[in-house]
Amino acid sequence: MATKSFDLIVIGAGPGGYVAAIRGAQLGLKVAVVEREHLGGICLNWGCIPTKALLRSSEVFHLMHRAKEFGLSADNINYDIDAVVKRSRGVAKQLSGGIGHLLKKNKVTVVMGQAVIPAKGRVSVKTDKGTEELSAKNIVLATGARARELPGLEADGDLVWTYRHALQPPHMPKKLLVIGSGAIGIEFASFYNTLGTDTTVVEVMDRVLPVEDAEISAFAHKAFKKQGMKIMEKAMVKKLDRGKGKVTAHIEVGGKVETQEFDTVISAVGIVGNVENLGLEALGVKLDRTHVVTDEYCRTGVDGLYAIGDIAGAPWLAHKASHEGVMVADLIAGKHAHPVKPESIAGCTYCHPQVASVGYTEAKAKELGYDIKVGRFPFIGNGKAIALGEAEGLVKTIFDAKTGELLGAHMVGAEVTEMIQGYVVGRQLETTEEDLINTVFPHPTLSEMMHESVLDAFDRVIHM
Repeated sequence: MATKSFDLIVIGAGPGGYVAAIRGAQLGLKVAVVEREHLGGICLNWGCIPTKALLRSSEVFHLMHRAKEFGLSADNINYDIDAVVKRSRGVAKQLSGGIGHLLKKNKVTVVMGQAVIPAKGRVSVKTDKGTEELSAKNIVLATGARARELPGLEADGDLVWTYRHALQPPHMPKKLLVIGSGAIGIEFASFYNTLGTDTTVVEVMDRVLPVEDAEISAFAHKAFKKQGMKIMEKAMVKKLDRGKGKVTAHIEVGGKVETQEFDTVISAVGIVGNVENLGLEALGVKLDRTHVVTDEYCRTGVDGLYAIGDIAGAPWLAHKASHEGVMVADLIAGKHAHPVKPESIAGCTYCHPQVASVGYTEAKAKELGYDIKVGRFPFIGNGKAIALGEAEGLVKTIFDAKTGELLGAHMVGAEVTEMIQGYVVGRQLETTEEDLINTVFPHPTLSEMMHESVLDAFDRVIHM
């Protein structure tokens, strides 16, 4: 069979892969993208996007219950889980179709099938119709990751779920156990808890949302408890006994093992890279705990082979993958490329209340030896937050006391996932406290709290 040749072959069409393919095509390269399942990858079909659609439904449901506070009335408030899921799937489908259109518009060749790299510069794809042979001087691995399964806690789709089952629930959980309180675990806990499920979260670390600043974690913990969520920290699920329609969980906490009964368990204990069956070992690609080892330009050390996104390690975020995709395409096309700095990438969690952060936590900044100034501003001091009926939250900023550099920003509360971008731009422009203090923030907006938090770090806060 004739080998089709390209300038660039991308394996995986998630937020890293499809973006790399489009950028490569924009720069005049002849590009092919290989995808085994869905255009848009996990993020678009089974992750970021459909979960936000579900969470929006639960947020509206929560607001309907608060109607009286706003001088409104709503009776017999209820939900139809099938309709909620149907909306979420529709949103994912609309966007997935859009990716196909974008690739076509940019003249990217799409090959649906399972890829393997038999030798440097060659990709063999097993499709429905047989095997297609492709060649290119440059290959980008963007194969993503999947849910980590712990022995004894494996998903069965009935009693024990991964994120996929949780997005299309076979039944509505009455009593739910969520294992892991990272972004995925806590978003599902938030969704089901808001819809009235009795929800327990077990976290092995000493706090929920363990990658966040400790103060923000503590604030979120308090809010979750107030909503009726049960949270067990420094705890570990040792085993699950599965019965008919129920699971008995053996949870070790404080050196003792206790048992609790649930009808549903969601396992959200991290991810593993999709590195198998690609032929990477034979090529001499270095792997570290299921992730491909790369330099700051996503180069694997094998000539012409790059790895981007989740397969290339933390932070496991779609926007990191997309930016790495653009950077690698620029590099291949001979353009000037900027490495993506992990500490300049914002993390957003869409639980209720939302959590968002960028840069160093207070503990990390101290550990790195910085002399710091910390500012805080609560939502209760902001007019827009009170008018919205969202007076619970906090904005926290961390500066280098010597240079005024913005080292980190951490927020919890309504719409913080949209606000964080202000600080992200600030860090990208290497802003100092002076620039931020002299910036005029519009009134009345939630963004004014970002200003006040900076002012507070330098003992100039006005509204507190």
